[in-house]
Amino acid sequence: MEDTVLTGSENFSYKFINSWEKMPTGYSWDETVGAIADKKDNIYVFNRGPYPIMVFNNDGDFISSWGEDIFSRPHGISLGPDNTIYCTDDGDHTVRQCTLDGKILLTIGTPHKPSNQFSGNPFNRCTHTATDPNNGNIFVTDGYKNSRIHKYSPNGNLITSWGTSGTDEGEFNIVHNIAIDKDGYLYVCDRENHRIQIFNQNGVFETSWSNLHRPCAIFIDDDDVIYVGELGFGTPISRDVPNIGPRVSILNKKGQILSRLGDRGYGTQLGQFIAPHGICLDSKKNIFVSEVARTNMKLNNDPEEEVRSFQKLQKIT
Repeated sequence: MEDTVLTGSENFSYKFINSWEKMPTGYSWDETVGAIADKKDNIYVFNRGPYPIMVFNNDGDFISSWGEDIFSRPHGISLGPDNTIYCTDDGDHTVRQCTLDGKILLTIGTPHKPSNQFSGNPFNRCTHTATDPNNGNIFVTDGYKNSRIHKYSPNGNLITSWGTSGTDEGEFNIVHNIAIDKDGYLYVCDRENHRIQIFNQNGVFETSWSNLHRPCAIFIDDDDVIYVGELGFGTPISRDVPNIGPRVSILNKKGQILSRLGDRGYGTQLGQFIAPHGICLDSKKNIFVSEVARTNMKLNNDPEEEVRSFQKLQKIT
């Protein structure tokens, strides 16, 4: 394997870091679904395995773990107000707000009691959460068995919901991940419709971007630059089609592509992606990509031993 692989262009150039995380003896993850960076640039990785939250410093040294016996099927994680974490569990249909050391402050949804499929009521396999830093309102994408966005007050009271299944404006086909820009607009990964839809906080449709393939993960940095993890092909029939991912795309607020990372296609080698599912940045604008690698490889009948599911892309310009 090559020692150094670079990706990107102009102001968005990165180096892939191989085996960034230093896993202690006896620890492992089946696959990772998302991550956040706290104010000290510690990285909290949400993963499917015996230790759902693993915490590393920015050099990849292991700090701690928590969440054992809490989560059913981790799916999404985001940083909330006051340095709290929102963990979205599509296995037990809940969103939990936690402290950085794992104390549960708020649970939205009733564990293991989903709403009826596509009823519009929360939740049936919810996927991700975003919070407005100005007012604390909580937005949940819901998800695999609902086509809905739910807006909650900071204490977890439902304010409103919008969306249904379909392909028109305000309709979704797997509403997957969500992020909020400085102006309070919501950017929603409408994954199987191959687009990002943008709404105001009352659910009014603003615009959509269709220059993405199965957008799965989204993160907006302090400069309102948008980073999108594209899951890539969904069936073996499109596996060898070039220029559709898996990859990370970087866009401005007009939806224009600034750079694309990962031009080596699907695979396990350095410089390749398997299935980007979650994305975050630290204060130095290094990118951390979580991948549901094992799930995607199983769907495509690939061997699953020793699968990499987390990567750091170190910014070099």
